[in-house]
Amino acid sequence: MNCVYCELPEIKERIIIKTEYAFAFPTNIPIVPGHVLVCPNRCISKLDDLSKEEFTGLFDLIFQMKKVLTKTFYANGFNCAWNEGSLAGQNVPHLHFHILPRKENDTGVTEYEPRKFLYRPGSREATQEKELKAIAELIKINL
Repeated sequence: MNCVYCELPEIKERIIIKTEYAFAFPTNIPIVPGHVLVCPNRCISKLDDLSKEEFTGLFDLIFQMKKVLTKTFYANGFNCAWNEGSLAGQNVPHLHFHILPRKENDTGVTEYEPRKFLYRPGSREATQEKELKAIAELIKINL
């Protein structure tokens, strides 16, 4: 398997939206409910490899997801991040942006020191596929 985001059936089944240039789906180890990944359709690892059209299309989808996550999860803040390269913590070599809807008293990472946030201290259990698909369907309602 070359790229789990491109080839894994479970990920394809939980895609929330796919546009001409990008797609979004819930991550399997969310920090908070509604934690989604937004990826370019083309399998590239770095932001620099995007064409201008892909860049615009990717960020259009990121902005759209922020609006729909605000509506779906009553978010009043967001953590948005991406890692480039294995030294920066990129485990899947397909560029992807983490979008985390945040609200008062939510769980997950609550300290915003970058090293603690990016390196995910402690262990988190993987969420069952049934729940991930339900999250995808919930978000789709508000597209």
